[in-house]
Amino acid sequence: MKPLFVLLIVYVALLAFGSHSTFDKGNIFAGNIAMSVMLLFTAIGHFKFKTSMAAMIPLFIPKKVEIVILTGVIELLFALGLALEDTRYYTGIALIVFLLIILPANIYAAKHKINYENLYKAGPGLKYLWFRIPFQLFLMAWVWYFSVR
Repeated sequence: MKPLFVLLIVYVALLAFGSHSTFDKGNIFAGNIAMSVMLLFTAIGHFKFKTSMAAMIPLFIPKKVEIVILTGVIELLFALGLALEDTRYYTGIALIVFLLIILPANIYAAKHKINYENLYKAGPGLKYLWFRIPFQLFLMAWVWYFSVR
């Protein structure tokens, strides 16, 4: 839920305040910068909550903490790629694929009631998927609209 708020608040702020300054670069710019900021926000979670997030990865996959750190670095690279107009299109395609690839980890975490911020507290369980799956699709649509199309 927090990433959604970050995404929308940054987007609305860029649109609202951009029109009152020389900084205004339009809707597409605002959408990409908002996604970049959201990715920076979520990447921080990969470093701050790496042990808890590692529990989201199925048991048969080795090097879970390393994967969490790697995906955090990848999110940082996506944030940079979306912010740069020259790399935005290919970054957007790669980000959509990435969002699709990580969806099973979110399903696994919901199924096993894993709390990605605190390993010692139970997560919301399967009801979380009623938000997470539509949110993941929303993010893919956002990236497609602002970066790929």
